[in-house]
Amino acid sequence: MLNYIKFVFLIICLSSVSSAQPLFTGFLNHINSLSDPAAKQASIDSFMIVARSQGIPLIEQNYATFIYNGLATSLTLAGDFNSWSSNSESFSKISGTNFWYKTKSFELNARLDYKFVRNATSWILDPENPHTCNGGFGPNSELSMPAYIQPWEINLNPTIPHGTVETRTLYSTNTLSTYNIRIYLPPGYNPGQPTLYPAAYFQDGFEYIDLASATNVIDNLIDSLKIRKIIGVFVRPNNRNEEYAFTKRTPYRLFFVNELVPFIDSLYKTIPQPAARLVLGDSYGGNISALISYNHPEVFGNCGLHSAAFQPNNYEAYSLIVSGPKKNIRFASVWGTYESLYSNMRNFRDALLSKGYDLKWKELPEGHSWGLWRASVDDMLEFFFPPFPVAIEENLHSPSEFSLAQNFPNPFNPSTIINFFIPKKSFVSLKVLNITGTIIAELINSTMNSGNHSVIFHADALPSGVYFYSLTVGNSAQTRKMILIK
Repeated sequence: MLNYIKFVFLIICLSSVSSAQPLFTGFLNHINSLSDPAAKQASIDSFMIVARSQGIPLIEQNYATFIYNGLATSLTLAGDFNSWSSNSESFSKISGTNFWYKTKSFELNARLDYKFVRNATSWILDPENPHTCNGGFGPNSELSMPAYIQPWEINLNPTIPHGTVETRTLYSTNTLSTYNIRIYLPPGYNPGQPTLYPAAYFQDGFEYIDLASATNVIDNLIDSLKIRKIIGVFVRPNNRNEEYAFTKRTPYRLFFVNELVPFIDSLYKTIPQPAARLVLGDSYGGNISALISYNHPEVFGNCGLHSAAFQPNNYEAYSLIVSGPKKNIRFASVWGTYESLYSNMRNFRDALLSKGYDLKWKELPEGHSWGLWRASVDDMLEFFFPPFPVAIEENLHSPSEFSLAQNFPNPFNPSTIINFFIPKKSFVSLKVLNITGTIIAELINSTMNSGNHSVIFHADALPSGVYFYSLTVGNSAQTRKMILIK
């Protein structure tokens, strides 16, 4: 007890220590001044009480100190920050004790995965750190620096409406194999209603559900009105590396666009339009997503890239997009500065922006990890599928009058989606007019049931310019402006 009191007194005095790590530096100075093994052990025991109360790794300003208090002949640190090398980051050991430590500096908003390598062969989780992140090879310990914000949207919220998940299989004549698919249907989905939904197609689909909590993300974003309701298509690969990057990439791409998309469109209330379809993936999954969208912009008008690994086939996908003609695709890309591919992704970003692509990008101090990807699914979905105007969302719960949404995308080329809501069965007229007021297209002229409706307007034969679309329901009308740019 006396040693503990003395140590607490030492901590109170640490403000006099000239260091960015007053607590740990003070502890080291104190224990190194001791020669008696029992006193050293008492000091360690007292320090561990204080350190555990603050959290281990012990974080002081931009420094993180990893601590291991146990038997070992050697101990090293492996993680996102050193390409998971098992022998490049050795711990220091306080002589005469079993106390090991390693201090490293990180950005204040960094989030990284790591493990300890004990006795050169045993890879273990940090026994002092309860925070883990699941990855492709099991859980890792998670370091999150003070300014890192944990992703709220990945957590299951039992108080909000939830979508449903169906499981299907599909045999491909292109790859000669059967695929397992999970389909997320948003809250309120009713195949008997005319409402149509955008669709997001995920490579490594089961991992996006199991490791990135993608269905929780979609539920939470819909409930908080951050995105409109969407359908999620989660595809499990059979031979991931070959299908996403190497010998089977072309048959898999053709399976995706010629078999999977028609299959989903035939079973579910999807909007059959490229601006309403997203393909996204992680690492090699980003590589195949880029190949799919660039080769088939008439099917997928949106592409999401989580740490896209473009290296295969001499940077085939990268070169196609950077050196080829600009196509009607919107991109979102997220990567980490602790990935070896970050410089390539910066070049990719710069090339897309110079070509005039609509691109959302984010670079973060993180590694090639599901911890990065799970926390940025929301960024992509919010970019590609923004919500309806508030008036329409309110009408979903207490319908009283019809609402006409702004077309999406806008500006557009060559087609766009017009969404509207009617509270009861009514005669509906939807027309498109040019700037002189001349009617150039009549999209609807019939009685329709209540609910949300989506209509696709194709303007392939029209010149660039300003147009108007007018919705008449009964004796009331609303008109909005849209812009065609070719």
